[in-house]
Amino acid sequence: MKDEEITYKIIGCSMKVHNTLGNGFQEVIYQRCLAIELERAGLAFGREIEQTIFYEGINEFEELILLLKKSNC
Repeated sequence: MKDEEITYKIIGCSMKVHNTLGNGFQEVIYQRCLAIELERAGLAFGREIEQTIFYEGINEFEELILLLKKSNC
């Protein structure tokens, strides 16, 4: 499958979830519904896979999450 086809399917799945649920749910609800739609579309995916992030001297995923939580205070 070409990148354009995969992108089209992902956007379609995302729009279906958004149009079906609307606004106001917690992020985890959207994640679960998107997982259902991606599976139905035959797309392989992973949920919340840890990755090392390199950004301006911060190279630990946990550090980046901590930094984002601090900025919301």
